[in-house]
Amino acid sequence: MNRLKIILILILAGVLLAGCVSKQPSEVQPTVQPTATVQPTKAPETVTLNGAGATFPYPLISKWSSEYNKIKTNIQINYQSVGSGAGIKQITARTVDFGASDAPLTEQEYANVSGILQIPESIGAVVVAYNLPGIQKGVKLSGDVIADIFLGKITKWNDPKIVSLNPGIQFPAKDIIVAHRSDGSGTTFVFSDYLSAVSSDWKSKVGKGKSVNWPVGLGGKGNEGVAGLLNQNPYSIGYIELAYAKLQNISYAYIKNKAGKFIEPTLETTANAAAGAVSILPAGDVSWASVSIVDAQGDNSYPISSFTYLLVYKNQVDQTKGKMLAEFIWWAVHDGQKYSSDLLYVPLPDEVVSLNERTIKLMNYNGQPFIQG
Repeated sequence: MNRLKIILILILAGVLLAGCVSKQPSEVQPTVQPTATVQPTKAPETVTLNGAGATFPYPLISKWSSEYNKIKTNIQINYQSVGSGAGIKQITARTVDFGASDAPLTEQEYANVSGILQIPESIGAVVVAYNLPGIQKGVKLSGDVIADIFLGKITKWNDPKIVSLNPGIQFPAKDIIVAHRSDGSGTTFVFSDYLSAVSSDWKSKVGKGKSVNWPVGLGGKGNEGVAGLLNQNPYSIGYIELAYAKLQNISYAYIKNKAGKFIEPTLETTANAAAGAVSILPAGDVSWASVSIVDAQGDNSYPISSFTYLLVYKNQVDQTKGKMLAEFIWWAVHDGQKYSSDLLYVPLPDEVVSLNERTIKLMNYNGQPFIQG
């Protein structure tokens, strides 16, 4: 009996103990949150923007390409320096994302390309360069004399018309070797536009264009090709962009301007030539065929100057590339201008930058502009 009592007491004690424990506050268990899955950041897709065209702005566009890639490492700018004529053909055929030309589209070219925008990217000078052993600097030439040389009417360096412009310089009795572009070229357009403005003989016999029928001379492809001909041929003369002349240490002439002053091509004198045209420039989505700043007014204006242009479509067919292209061009006409002077291009005036802003804002995909505001 004693043993049974003990067992009952133990059972009762266990029940009472369990009851006491059940009456204690339950321990609060922390809520376990599901572990968030962190997706690795996807590296931006590398995109190549392809361009082709003028050799004139090639040094500047190359600089832009490298500097912009430092900012946007996923964007490569691939620009082929093939001449303005080829650049216009490629952008017309949509085989590149942008073209470049030193000549605005002709009325016919503009009519053939639907929805093209013309965006001035810089301003440059075309120089009349020469290779005259012993005469490194100081040669002065007028428009009519230059025209007669390229027409083949003046054939010797000691021609009286050249001598009369340059008292004190002893010119050799050597044949003049004329060098010109062999490809369709905006530089040719600028040069022939100038000759047409200053010589009625040139205007009637040859005229202006990206390609013309040269009466005399040797042809070289690109500014670099003409520069090569000048370097290789003593007593030669040709036309090239100022930066090429400077980079290769090729001599160039002072040119008589509309005011009768002999002007050296510099950033300042080139900017002076553009200043008078700024206020009358057309919108970027209309024809620029009549725009020219050759033979400009002003005592200190260099007479063979020109805008150089980027050509893009207003309505882009690829949303990603279109946005990247619009952003690159926006950067080029703003921050990119700080690289111009060192490469002997004239930075765009503020009025032209404002015009370009309105033009770039027209670039869109399915009606949605890439840059707003």
